[in-house]
Amino acid sequence: MKIHKSINPIAYENTYYLENDSHLIVVDPGSDWKKIKETIEKIGKPLAAILLTHTHYDHIMSLELVRQTFGHPPVYVAASEASWLYEPEKNLSGLDRHSDLNNIICKPAECILQYEESYHLAGFTFRALPTPGHSIGGVSFVFPEGELVLTGDALFRETIGRSDLPTGNFDELITGIKTQLLTLPEYYSVHPGHGYNSTIAHEKNHNPFLR
Repeated sequence: MKIHKSINPIAYENTYYLENDSHLIVVDPGSDWKKIKETIEKIGKPLAAILLTHTHYDHIMSLELVRQTFGHPPVYVAASEASWLYEPEKNLSGLDRHSDLNNIICKPAECILQYEESYHLAGFTFRALPTPGHSIGGVSFVFPEGELVLTGDALFRETIGRSDLPTGNFDELITGIKTQLLTLPEYYSVHPGHGYNSTIAHEKNHNPFLR
């Protein structure tokens, strides 16, 4: 399995592309629709699903365009943020401080994530881990075959996500990271929603919030 990344200009949000022998999964399609489209077309494989680590506007800005252009693949999201896809104030695009943005209104997701389930989809195997605290429905995705985890805005390289936005909670954020993420094998690579990649071992040893 291969993982690719593109960086979107709004909030420097990371969109990820997971590729196996036959299919592709996209995680958090952000603002740079042109780059996202080019990357999917360059990989050249059918899109099996779109996974959302959470539904803040910067992580879903190209969601509808990806759906419409690439065969309406199913979207997976946490139950507690499912309605945020079509509620601009909840996904933060509708707040006054983002008056320079259009309201982000997406169609409902097809799939609500179950944390106890191991998903098998188009040759991929993955699990969703609850990592709230940045937002109430924050999720991290573990792909054992790729020995990697996508942590959204929960865990970043040597720091953590902000917890001062609506439904954020610092204690929940730290607890989720420690119980769900730091218990993964130390050699797993960490792919966050913003910034640079890391590893579980590096975060255990160098993240000042987790000592």
